[in-house]
Amino acid sequence: MERRRPSRLSYFLSQNVGLVLALVMLAAAIVLYCAVYFVEQATLPGNFEITSTVNNTMPLVLAGMGQAFVVVTRGLDLSVGGIMDLSNALAAVQIHDSIPSMVGWSLLILAIGALLGLVNGLLVGVGRLQPILVTLATLSIYQGIAIRILPQPGGAIPPIYTAVLVNPNQPWALLIVLLIGFGWYAFRRSALGVAIFAMGNDEQAARANGINTVRAVVLAYALSGFMSGAAGLFLAATATAGDATTGNGYTLSSIVAVVLGGMNLFGGRGSGIGVIAGAFVTTMIVNILFFSNIDPLYQSFYEGLFLVIAVVLGTLIGRFIRRRQ
Repeated sequence: MERRRPSRLSYFLSQNVGLVLALVMLAAAIVLYCAVYFVEQATLPGNFEITSTVNNTMPLVLAGMGQAFVVVTRGLDLSVGGIMDLSNALAAVQIHDSIPSMVGWSLLILAIGALLGLVNGLLVGVGRLQPILVTLATLSIYQGIAIRILPQPGGAIPPIYTAVLVNPNQPWALLIVLLIGFGWYAFRRSALGVAIFAMGNDEQAARANGINTVRAVVLAYALSGFMSGAAGLFLAATATAGDATTGNGYTLSSIVAVVLGGMNLFGGRGSGIGVIAGAFVTTMIVNILFFSNIDPLYQSFYEGLFLVIAVVLGTLIGRFIRRRQ
C-alpha cells in the first residue's frame, strides 16, 4: 500500500515545530498581558508600555541569539553574562558625548566581545574541552575583569547614545529586531551557517563531507561573544549607566529564550526567529506577573512554573505532530 505523502502545511509544521510553538506562545503572552493590563488599568497598553517592553527585551534578544549559535553546535555558553558585564562596564566608563568616542568604543567593545568568544571557541574547538566547564571558568574571569574596570555601579551613557540604540519615546528598537531576523536568515544560508548546522547535526558526517568542524565551533563562539558584547551595549544604553553585575542573570535567561524559541539543545536544529520570540515571551511573563499584583517574592516561582509547563507542552505537541507524519 502506497504511503500518503504529507501536505505542505503538515511538512512545514513537522520541520518547524519549535518556531511555530514559539510564535504561538508569544501571541498568547501578548493577549494575556493585554487582558491583565486592561483589568488592572481599565485601558490597553500604550506607546510607553510597548516601548519599555521592547527596550527591556533587546539585551535578551541579543544574548539569546548569541547563545543560539553555540547551542546549534551542541554546546552552551555560560560566559554570556560575563561578556555582557565587561562590555557594560567598558561602555559606562569609556563612551563619552562625542561621535568618535561613541562609534569608536562601540566597535572596540564589539571586537572585544568577539575576541572573548574566540577564546572560548579555541578552548572548546581546538583544545577539545567541555563547553560548560570552559565557559563557566571564563565567566568568572570576565566578571572579575568587569568589576576591576567598574568596582561600583556608575559611569554615564550619553543621552544621544541611548536615543539611537533604545529610543525611550518610540519602539524604534523593533527595527533592530527586524535586522537581526534578516541577519539570521542570511546566516542560515551562508557557508558558515551550513557548516555550523551540519556540525551540530552530525560532526563525523560533516567532517567526512569536507567541513572544517573545528573552524565552525570556533566561529560559533566568536559570534556568541560578539552578540553578547552588543547585548552589553544595549543594556548600558537602557540603564543610562553601568553596572558590572547586571549581566549575570542573562546567562540563564539566554538559555531560557533559546529553549522557549524551540531550539534543540542537542544541536543541529532551531531558528533564530524562534529565539527572538522566546526572548519576548520571557519579558512578557515578567510583565504579566507584575500587573497581576503577584508578590515579588513569588514571581520567580511562577516564572519557573510557566517555563516548565511551556517546555513540556512544547515537547509533547512536537512529538505528536511528528508522529502524525
